[in-house]
Amino acid sequence: MTTPTFPPLFSGLAVEGQIDPFDKACVEAARGCDAGVVVHNLGANTLRAALVFAPDVPLADAMAMLPLCGVGFQNALGALAPPEVAVHLDWDGGLRINGASCGRLRVGASTSDPSAEPDWLVIGLTLPLWPQSDDPGETPDQTALYAEGCADVDAAELLEAWVKHTLVGINRWQEEGAGPLHSEWRGLAQGIGEEIDMLGLRGTYLGTDEQFGMLLRDDQTTHLIPLINLLEGT
Repeated sequence: MTTPTFPPLFSGLAVEGQIDPFDKACVEAARGCDAGVVVHNLGANTLRAALVFAPDVPLADAMAMLPLCGVGFQNALGALAPPEVAVHLDWDGGLRINGASCGRLRVGASTSDPSAEPDWLVIGLTLPLWPQSDDPGETPDQTALYAEGCADVDAAELLEAWVKHTLVGINRWQEEGAGPLHSEWRGLAQGIGEEIDMLGLRGTYLGTDEQFGMLLRDDQTTHLIPLINLLEGT
């Protein structure tokens, strides 16, 4: 496995063993590390990584980094995987490859106040490379990258591509606003129009508001679930 290299303004921080890059990135960010740190743990069976951001907008707007990083992942894998491999995105950060769950994105920040500008925000990626079981029938709703026709995709190259495509998305978001991100993300969103369970509520998933809050319609009303509800560790 090759050592990943990153675009200017990004720097890699490799960790090994059981160290969780997401937790490590949150600690480093709280200590005042620069934005653009990419903490990564490229294990034999799992790719784990985390990006540190320093948003200059209120947290409610900065939470767009979660769907933006999801779109960045789809773009990255789409550039490396065979064309028949389909990637879709769950609202809560879940990643799907060819319809089955395959890893997830997580988000943490220095504050949970939606109106405050966070000192830092971290997006974590966990992607299983190999199935946990030799019998895929045991978990038909879950998969791994190399079980979906992506055996030639190098994990380090995928990590590099994720960072590069995410950077492209950030630049576009800063220059053009959230409109293009909404359009691209909606085309990848899993389950819109279907009945789902989310954070203790059940209803029809209608889509999102301008800040990517989930709109969930039940028999009584339409609920708005802010994306900030997915924050971890605050």
